[in-house]
Amino acid sequence: MNIIGVVVMVLGLWSGVGGAQQAPCYFIFGDSLADSGNSNQLWSLVKANYLPYGIDFPFGPTGRFSNGKTISDVLAELLRVNGYVRPYARATFRDLFNGLNYASAAAGIRQETGQHLGGRMSFREQVQNYLRTVSLMLNFLGDERRTLDYLSKCIYSIDLGSNDYLNNYFMSQLYSSSRQFTPEQYANVLTQEYAQQLRIMYNYGARKIALFGLGPIGCSPIALAQNSPDGRTCVARINSATQLFNNGLRSLVDQLNNQLSGARFIYINVSGIVQDIIRNPSSFGIRVTNEGCCSVGRNNGEVTCLPLQPPCWNRNEFLFWDAFHLTEAANSVIGRRAYNAQSESDAYPIDINRLAQI
Repeated sequence: MNIIGVVVMVLGLWSGVGGAQQAPCYFIFGDSLADSGNSNQLWSLVKANYLPYGIDFPFGPTGRFSNGKTISDVLAELLRVNGYVRPYARATFRDLFNGLNYASAAAGIRQETGQHLGGRMSFREQVQNYLRTVSLMLNFLGDERRTLDYLSKCIYSIDLGSNDYLNNYFMSQLYSSSRQFTPEQYANVLTQEYAQQLRIMYNYGARKIALFGLGPIGCSPIALAQNSPDGRTCVARINSATQLFNNGLRSLVDQLNNQLSGARFIYINVSGIVQDIIRNPSSFGIRVTNEGCCSVGRNNGEVTCLPLQPPCWNRNEFLFWDAFHLTEAANSVIGRRAYNAQSESDAYPIDINRLAQI
């Protein structure tokens, strides 16, 4: 089938009600927690295109920072979109109407975040790539109203901010942000810059947008190794700072929903979900919460798996895959609870399942 046939099929068969897919397309923005291969082609110290990364993924090492699926992959399956969402760097024209993954390892909300690690696509640059995508779709369809109507039915997820703390604010030897801003001020600055890009996305058709809060970064193996007195107690000053951002993000959902006509922003409480696992790991089949599964090596502060070193055999029992990123088992828990909230605190004001049905 040629490209015209593919697009006609996508636009013509999608009904939004009762179809196999819950959304016609899924667009993903983020950092290494969502990257599916965009960083492979960048000059960057942060890579995951080698074993043992992808050891449990159907296509092996792809650039995903996990042993298997990311949260975005889990959501793509639950939304029943057409296969795993292609990374922007490897997308073909026929991929545009299924959605694209713009996420980039080491990326942040702030432009300078992660610059010591080399090439990365910041949130602003990811949004620019989305605008290029919309332009291509519009040129093909030749109808602005039809293009925007199609995009309004798509799901968008954004998982950014971790690097703005790990590879910016709490890296005072390389970045001045912690000397410029108090934690409260920095959270506000991040939220304002975040909102600016969200408004641009809204102007280019995005309506159903899930904002993923930051996980408890102070509980990650890298934070525990560097700052925990016993290697198990989470680092309170890091989690307190990131929670300020999470609070701002949740408030931003209300603000944008009230200000932007037709907008449907939601907030996913990743920190709460991960802390549930840490508090009661056995109920999730998890046994180890303070160590990564693979052997790690240091790349300018970014801790990743050593190439070709065998990881732990019981990967489903680990919360963390390397010194920061989660295992597929943990990503599956977060993805499922983001899609179908198990408690009122998991998603606000609704979960992704209900978002897709609107």
